[in-house]
Amino acid sequence: MLNLPNLLASLRILLAPLMFWIILNPQIFTQNGFDITWNYYFASLLFVLASATDFFDGYIAREWNQMTLLGAILDPLADKMLTLAAFLGLMMIGEASAWAIYIIIVRELFITGIRTIAVSEGLSVKASWAGKVKTVAQMIAIGFLLMHWPFGAELLWFATALTVYSGLEYLWGFRAALLKGEIA
Repeated sequence: MLNLPNLLASLRILLAPLMFWIILNPQIFTQNGFDITWNYYFASLLFVLASATDFFDGYIAREWNQMTLLGAILDPLADKMLTLAAFLGLMMIGEASAWAIYIIIVRELFITGIRTIAVSEGLSVKASWAGKVKTVAQMIAIGFLLMHWPFGAELLWFATALTVYSGLEYLWGFRAALLKGEIA
């Protein structure tokens, strides 16, 4: 069903590759007489706008009772596309640790697989509090890295640690569902 929350998630999906392209092509600004910092500002602006759609699509879906199966699929997909576009772009320009990005990607793929299995078994798999904190920490780290601010690398590793913790929390919950026989 096409509604405002799903349109916002779709917008996030469209903004992710645009932001990725801007991160990787700073010459667009420098060849036109602008300082390289304009590349940082524009990529950061796109990231902030796309991140804001994450808050608003969920809020609107809940408040206006517009939660749909499509939205349940689009929202986490859009989140992952946005954060991974930023992380991969930052890694490719040498601003983010390849190991941290690898750990984050592996966790995201693994937990997405577990969530898919759980949903196919009819279990409700909502984002945990740790998963939400992880997302916020990743977005803050991305913002600092995009702007080339101090402590960006440290924030990335903090976000990576939260990513591992929230992944272990999902894994523990999945294990408990297996032991209870909720998952075949």
